[in-house]
Amino acid sequence: MTLHQGQMVRLTTSPDHTYQVINIDADTSTCWVRRWPLSRHGSPPFALSLDQLQQLEAATV
Repeated sequence: MTLHQGQMVRLTTSPDHTYQVINIDADTSTCWVRRWPLSRHGSPPFALSLDQLQQLEAATV
């Protein structure tokens, strides 16, 4: 899977919600994401393993 900063993804554990990729650390296979759309007061980023993410098709965003 190829991810890019700003890309929209879903979590394998939460397929009903969309998240935005903030940063990718290929050395540790970690990705920082935040819930999308942003809440009024922002959406705090959190780190996940890359294998916990699913890419979205462009038409589903």
